[in-house]
Amino acid sequence: MKVARLHSWRVSTAQAIDIQRSLARRVSRNGEPDSLRFVAGVDISVSRALGTATAAVVVLRYPEMIPVEIKKVSGRLTIPYIPGLLSFRESPLILAACRKVSLTPGLILVDGQGIAHPRRIGLASHLGLFLRIPTVGCAKSLLCGEYTEPGDEPGDYREILDNGETIGAALRTRSGVKPIYVSTGHLIGLEPAIYRVLECCRGYRLPEPTRLAHLAAGGNLKPEKDYGKAECRS
Repeated sequence: MKVARLHSWRVSTAQAIDIQRSLARRVSRNGEPDSLRFVAGVDISVSRALGTATAAVVVLRYPEMIPVEIKKVSGRLTIPYIPGLLSFRESPLILAACRKVSLTPGLILVDGQGIAHPRRIGLASHLGLFLRIPTVGCAKSLLCGEYTEPGDEPGDYREILDNGETIGAALRTRSGVKPIYVSTGHLIGLEPAIYRVLECCRGYRLPEPTRLAHLAAGGNLKPEKDYGKAECRS
């Protein structure tokens, strides 16, 4: 994947917030991937004791959800965790892993927020601007906004509202488990994002791309050579 150069990551907290406010104006909340053949998931596993992390990108054939490429990068985290500034902590490693990916997915699901963020630019939106690929935030927890509980059937959802603005959806992906929080990252609308996330689910709470990326980042996913990569390219 190609990665644009938008700004430095070595910035102060005040500078990071200014960058977010500036870039948020460039986030596209509309669109839908067409001719989708590959979808990717990204996640990161952090060792707080060591101050290191491993970022993983898993590319899957769509809609079969068969992994075809897995890339990982490990390194030290140079920025502490600051609420609302997660992308400045995690993006450098994730983008380094993205640079190693040979296939270009038509959609990337991110374990993090999209525009469901106080400044409307969470990790998924930030990565989308760097990669210029449609991205969707698939978070396990709510960062901001409010919603009413969706129904218990897979596919049930309720909009997440923040000061009257729809910023995402609490989406039920499996009966009897908590919803996930889906929001536009970049270059995709909310309705198409919800549809694609559901298409990527395989009976778990998390959609398959981010579920496998989580396993890969933690060292719990078998190597890509075991998936028959050549067959999946056809």
